[in-house]
Amino acid sequence: MEQKKFDFNSFIGMLLLGGIMLWWMNSRKPEVTPETTTQTEQTSQKASTQNNLVENTVLNDSLQQIALKNKLGAFAFGALTTKEGNTTLENDLVKLSIDNKGGQITEALIKNFKTYDSLPLYLIKDKNASFNINFGTNDNRILNTKDLLFAPTLTKKGDTQVLSMKLKVSETQFLEYRYEMKEGDYRIGFAVRSQGLNNVINSSQAINLDWNLKGFRHEKSLKTENMYSYYYYKADDEVDYLQMNDDEAVSDVDWVAYKQHFFSSILSSKTPFNNATLKSVDFEGEEKDTVFTKTYGLKAPLALTNGELNYDMEWFYGPTNYNLLKTYEETNLSEIADLGWGIFGFLNRTVFYPVFNMLKGFIGNFGLIIILMTIVVRIIMSPVLYKSYLSSAKMKVIRPELNALNEKYPGKENAMKRQQETMAIQRKAGVSMMSGCIPALLQMPVFFALFKFFPTNIDFRQKSFLWANDLSSYDMIYKLPFSIPFYGDHISLFPILASVAIFFYMRMNQSQQANMQAPTQEGMPDMSKMMKYMIYFSPIMMLFFFNNYASGLSLYYFISNLLTIAIMLVIKNFVIDEDKIHAKIEENKKRPEKKKSKFRQRLDAAMKQAQEQQAAQQKAKKK
Repeated sequence: MEQKKFDFNSFIGMLLLGGIMLWWMNSRKPEVTPETTTQTEQTSQKASTQNNLVENTVLNDSLQQIALKNKLGAFAFGALTTKEGNTTLENDLVKLSIDNKGGQITEALIKNFKTYDSLPLYLIKDKNASFNINFGTNDNRILNTKDLLFAPTLTKKGDTQVLSMKLKVSETQFLEYRYEMKEGDYRIGFAVRSQGLNNVINSSQAINLDWNLKGFRHEKSLKTENMYSYYYYKADDEVDYLQMNDDEAVSDVDWVAYKQHFFSSILSSKTPFNNATLKSVDFEGEEKDTVFTKTYGLKAPLALTNGELNYDMEWFYGPTNYNLLKTYEETNLSEIADLGWGIFGFLNRTVFYPVFNMLKGFIGNFGLIIILMTIVVRIIMSPVLYKSYLSSAKMKVIRPELNALNEKYPGKENAMKRQQETMAIQRKAGVSMMSGCIPALLQMPVFFALFKFFPTNIDFRQKSFLWANDLSSYDMIYKLPFSIPFYGDHISLFPILASVAIFFYMRMNQSQQANMQAPTQEGMPDMSKMMKYMIYFSPIMMLFFFNNYASGLSLYYFISNLLTIAIMLVIKNFVIDEDKIHAKIEENKKRPEKKKSKFRQRLDAAMKQAQEQQAAQQKAKKK
């Protein structure tokens, strides 16, 4: 066998190859520098910090759960599973924002309307309102829903948006606020129901609903807006209101309305509130810087049914529009439109609103509508005005006979006899002293009805005519650098025109009233002097009072007085014929006197008895 020889060259090659491999492996190790050492330490610290954060978070969550459990008891479940936030419900008329905290409405925007300074019109914003249910639990806690988180679920059924807000004890136990909003409706369905809380809520403690609101200012004249802002409510099937700065305990309350002149916030319930406390507080502050008008409050106890809450309610956030509210007639909400009581409200409902609605149907200018309404009213009242002028003309014809009675029966001792003869002459002439008062009495209901109609009709709000940019508020032609007591800090033109017109009307009417008066008797006040004072006093009163009032009302009185003056001139110059009246009176005198009525007989007998007593007293004095 041949022995292999040692290959020296191969041995050297293997050593070189091994050396190269060792050098290459050493060159791949990272170079150890100070920077490398720092990065390594930071990575180690970061990993340690993350581990600590995880441990702390778990610890904090556990502590939070314990704290919430101690504070809220069973309702800690909802606080841990619900986040803060809000949900929007919106249709073409109103937009609501409902906050998870409290499950309550935190914004209510009324679309299609603006404030007097052209800002969006909110009834609720910036925490000016609060809705809360206060209740006790079986583990001796007192909770307020306004502080707790509700879980929202928004769904849609046809054109109805349904928002369920649940204050949870568990997935199957909760207190629910359920909102339902339909298209084209200011009303929002609202239900308060509980499920599975009969062992959670303490039925022996009072459960109270609290709803409070501070009414924002929306109109130019804060004084007028506050004047027509009232707290209305329906109880025992009757609608009533609170006086300013008043509170009242009421039972069987079907609804409460926080009316802010042209807009209202209303809460109604199918289950009446018993022993509810209603509160209204007037605004405080100067007109220039006041944000709010009134503060309203409702506190009502809620009753459990089989240990659960079950109330079907309804919200209304919208305009105080009589035509709109009348469509909800089953609730009597139209009464908050404040058309006046008694005959004044009757005239507005049966005469003025129907006429206004008819004219509104084909006339878009609301100033022209006021003028046309004024013409209609004056035409309707013209027969009354004619009767008044006819009686005035008759009194003018018989005045010489009445003056002769003063000479025939002078002195106080003949006053009763003089009065009897005066009445006899007037009766034969067909004149009644009441005929001078009747026109004024008949016009008073119209005056007071329209006094309510124009300032409360939202259709006039922010409607312009000539220089007035809002017929529901005052028109301003000049801003004064100071404020005049009872007048204001501006000059309105329509009240000036109305005051001038009523001055000339009263001047013309003075002669008519002077004819209607019997000659002034001794010892009696001179009514003619009082009438002269009224000619100047009444226009000044109107000028001051109406300067801050609705310009639509001042426009009505201006046009009404102009038309009245025109009608008076026509009647006086073209209708009344004094010669014919005189001839008619003379003919009546020749006719036998009609049999006296029983009332007239009793009146004459009483006057005769008084006359005899007066004569007896005078004889006793002489003796």
